[in-house]
Amino acid sequence: MASATPAAPDPTPDTVTDTVLVVDFGAQYAQLIARRVREARVYSEIVPSTMPVAEMLARKPRAIILSGGPSSVYANGAPTLDRAIFEAGVPVFGMCYGFQLMATTLGGTVDNTGAREYGRTALAVSKPGSTLFEGTPAEQSVWMSHGDACSAAPEGFTVTASTDVVPVAAFENDAQRLYGVQYHPEVLHSTYGQQILEHFLYRGAGITPSWTTTNVVDEQLALIRAKVGSSRAICGLSGGVDSAVAAALVQKAIGSQLTCVYVDHGLMRKGETEQVEKDFVAATGVQLKVVDAAERFLSALAGVSDPEQKRKIIGREFIRVFEQAQAEIVAEAPDDQPVEFLVQGTLYPDVVESGGGTGTANIKSHHNVGGLPEDLQFQLVEPLRQLFKDEVRMVGQELGLPEEIVQRQPFPGPGLGIRIVGDVTRERLDLLREADAIAREELTAAGLDRDIWQCPVVLLADVRSVGVQGDGRTYGHPIVLRPVSSEDAMTADWSRLPYDVLAKISTRITNEVKDVNRVVLDVTSKPPGTIEWE
Repeated sequence: MASATPAAPDPTPDTVTDTVLVVDFGAQYAQLIARRVREARVYSEIVPSTMPVAEMLARKPRAIILSGGPSSVYANGAPTLDRAIFEAGVPVFGMCYGFQLMATTLGGTVDNTGAREYGRTALAVSKPGSTLFEGTPAEQSVWMSHGDACSAAPEGFTVTASTDVVPVAAFENDAQRLYGVQYHPEVLHSTYGQQILEHFLYRGAGITPSWTTTNVVDEQLALIRAKVGSSRAICGLSGGVDSAVAAALVQKAIGSQLTCVYVDHGLMRKGETEQVEKDFVAATGVQLKVVDAAERFLSALAGVSDPEQKRKIIGREFIRVFEQAQAEIVAEAPDDQPVEFLVQGTLYPDVVESGGGTGTANIKSHHNVGGLPEDLQFQLVEPLRQLFKDEVRMVGQELGLPEEIVQRQPFPGPGLGIRIVGDVTRERLDLLREADAIAREELTAAGLDRDIWQCPVVLLADVRSVGVQGDGRTYGHPIVLRPVSSEDAMTADWSRLPYDVLAKISTRITNEVKDVNRVVLDVTSKPPGTIEWE
């Protein structure tokens, strides 16, 4: 992204007190807005538009951002907002739908003319020295997505930008510290979008950037110690970066009061268990208890092909295994240190996609959010619950974890169980394990591990296709390669891998993996598809 403004002031080491609330009106990019605010070193949280304004203001935010959304401000049942939010003295920044809602609520005019703008659009800045546009060009490319258009700004507002279609594409009211733009500054396609957002935060709202990974670590260490006290905790360690960082953070807070439990549920990748035992224990010195529960999980999953049911079964069985491990750990623990807490590597995208916290739809139940049983016998400790994946990696680096753990590609808690489309059996798992290992080996050999976010390898177990192998007809399964690029897993695009690498992966899988005679490439972005197939 081009830069036209000076760097933000150096962050202070003080505890974070400045919070920006992102009000979600059902926006595709609400989570991205929150992430961009954090990139500006200001802490942000998402709240649903249905939250009463009095409740928002009771949280004493330093600023409020109104997201975009799919509705027209004139549609029946469209989200609304109490005018009090604009009269409370808190700086507010409206984007897209939030911009139009601000305009109509305060007496401006938004026309439902049918004049639409979608995608890259040329923006003409009429007030280049304004609070938002200071230091940016008079002509810049922005990302539009709207059908209605603002034709008149509310009284007291200065129009600062327009397009060929929209006469009021941005406005500002410095006296009341209210600002708005018709476009989406949070997406990379808006060339100076991050600068505009930072201008609102630093200049409009007067916030000093102070939120860093050091803040996160220090704050969480204090919270964990206060919550756990002299009790003991167990952590479900999957080997992925999320649970590893969560475990390392909790161990730093309470030391030997933590025991990590690694459940070998039979759904892991090839060599996974050995790698967890070797790498993580060597890096942290944590107490690790390995539980072989493969038969239990396979029995529970027998005959189940529905992906939501799989996730819930795996989540339930995880908890039951932890309860058994708890009983064994308790028997060895001092009487004054009961095991009362379960540590999980839950991330913000897990919460959002499971329908939690923002009033959004349930896209899929993550095993550690929507899949938890109602009769859970532990209190949860989730130190990463408000973080995105890249922030978790930075916390891991702050804690001194090795690169091979911190930079490891994401792997879902339910494991290969949700990468088999169809029933989960031992034979199908063995087949998928071999195909996955080949894909990972070749991507590493080609030096592409850092170029992609992750590469799920999927077995279409209920699909067979005709092939020719060894001069004979075969009737085998297809394997799907799903390499994706992403910043935070909320959105993703398929990775354009070199053809020679794809060819080598395909040749090796069809030659070396029994009952596979076809390899296909998934070229779907997110949205509309999710990263995992199930």
